[in-house]
Amino acid sequence: MYSDLTNGLPFMKMHGLGNDFVVLDAREKVVLNARTDGTPALPKMTPALAQAIGHRQFGVGFDQLAVITNGAADAHLTFFNSDGSTSAACGNATRCIARFLMEETGKTQLHLTTDRGDLAARDAGNGLTSVNMGHPQLDWDEIPLAHQMDTLELPIDDAPTATGMGNPHCTFFVDDVDAIDLAGFGPGIEHHALYPERTNVQIAQIIGPDHIRMRVWERGVGITLASGSSSCATAVAAARRGLTGRAVRIDLDGGTLHIDWREDGVWMTGPSAHVFSGVLTPSFLESLT
Repeated sequence: MYSDLTNGLPFMKMHGLGNDFVVLDAREKVVLNARTDGTPALPKMTPALAQAIGHRQFGVGFDQLAVITNGAADAHLTFFNSDGSTSAACGNATRCIARFLMEETGKTQLHLTTDRGDLAARDAGNGLTSVNMGHPQLDWDEIPLAHQMDTLELPIDDAPTATGMGNPHCTFFVDDVDAIDLAGFGPGIEHHALYPERTNVQIAQIIGPDHIRMRVWERGVGITLASGSSSCATAVAAARRGLTGRAVRIDLDGGTLHIDWREDGVWMTGPSAHVFSGVLTPSFLESLT
């Protein structure tokens, strides 16, 4: 299905605090098999194609892949994990793409749509970008969990907190995040029976009333250097449990995000980077057929 892409498939490589993405800009192309004017179309994204691009040895490599398409607002974003599964939300990728679109258009505020819902983004100054990730989902059936329960303290060892940010999260508060074997711990929680759609897993250490240290195991990815939606979920969980206020600094393995749970949603502010642009060659795409 990719043999008509005689000039290859353009992409951008971006990251937010080391949480890295391949971004495909499909706003001027039809994500179908053919264009009416006869020129090549961007292939429809499939789990197999996402996995091939995401392979760090045989493809480009990414934590998430994002596709930008035209939408009812400034743009619509669709997200894929490196295992080919989809995600309704990806905070760091949203922030990276928002920065790219603001630089392209000269706008300082954007209205983006995702499967999570409508998201507002704005230039926060000093190269930083803020995105409103929406209101957290706190009820068991919205996250979702397998059955009705208290989302503040789950019936799992160490009583983690469940939060939805358009994708499910499970946050453990620990004394020392660096003492936890996240690679051994994360997969079991990701696939826990209480989470029918799997979950992102966070281990968080309270440094102070407005300061958290966090590490993350991402659903469908594994350990990542940062996660925007996980940072939002952790900030919400900490505030709900009375461990911090609603505005916090979160230090991740890749750097720092600032999260502010306000009346209009959870705002995330941090840096982004457009590392390079490239082209997937026709021969690579043809090898996937």
